[in-house]
Amino acid sequence: MDRRQLLTAAGLLALAACTPGNDSDDRPDDEVPTGSGRLTYGDHPSQFVDVRRRTGSGAPLGTVALIHGGFWLQQYDLTYLEPFAAAAAERGWDVASLEYRRVGGDGGWPETFDDVAAGLDALADWARTPSVVTLGHSAGGHLAVWAAGRPQLAGTDWNSPVMPVSAAISLAGVLDLPAAHDADLGNGAAEDLMGGPPDDRWALADPTARIPLEVPVRCVHARDDDAVPFSQSSDYVDRAIAVGADAGLIEVTGGHFAVTEPGTAAADAVLTALDASA
Repeated sequence: MDRRQLLTAAGLLALAACTPGNDSDDRPDDEVPTGSGRLTYGDHPSQFVDVRRRTGSGAPLGTVALIHGGFWLQQYDLTYLEPFAAAAAERGWDVASLEYRRVGGDGGWPETFDDVAAGLDALADWARTPSVVTLGHSAGGHLAVWAAGRPQLAGTDWNSPVMPVSAAISLAGVLDLPAAHDADLGNGAAEDLMGGPPDDRWALADPTARIPLEVPVRCVHARDDDAVPFSQSSDYVDRAIAVGADAGLIEVTGGHFAVTEPGTAAADAVLTALDASA
């Protein structure tokens, strides 16, 4: 039984990741911050970033920070994005795959957001570029676009990024939290993330509330995605374009996961969009 069949059998296909958590996994860190390995940005087991330099020699095309999905739940981690991280490195990108505290593991509001901000800022001493492209899948797409809007979050501890975001790429992202709540995506995942029903806090967590962003946003999504509706991306892009933002929608096929699987046409489209952001 393959990964998709396992998710279907478990009734979890609506989740945006597919690998059990491995926060205790030990990886080499003797070459960090100059090379590849693991950076930690806090004491919690989930507060780390796995980093790798571009394959081959020479300057990188840029630095890309990958943020995994899983409806923000503790049992889903960054492991399933490792093949994509390798593919991005082979194309010439320095790659940072960010782990963070999740719901059920000391995360949620505001800890998940604290960690995304801190994890990205921790790249400042490692990155060979002055800014980073955030690229996230599903719930990670939400966090990738949220991170791009940090400068707009006046009055919070998040609004002065050390490592600026130069572009955001959302793969099947949950970009409208109130709409996700109304549609009961992930069996109430948005409410679980925020620790309660919609209130004033949700505007600080919702990428749609930050439109327009000052950096480009590209949304890659398949109409045949049965985990996160295509409208989560198309509505975001329509709203952004309507107010003059630099936003674009790239329609692919292959359901929820093909965008993360190197060798598929959907993942090729993602990598092309990533290169265009360099």
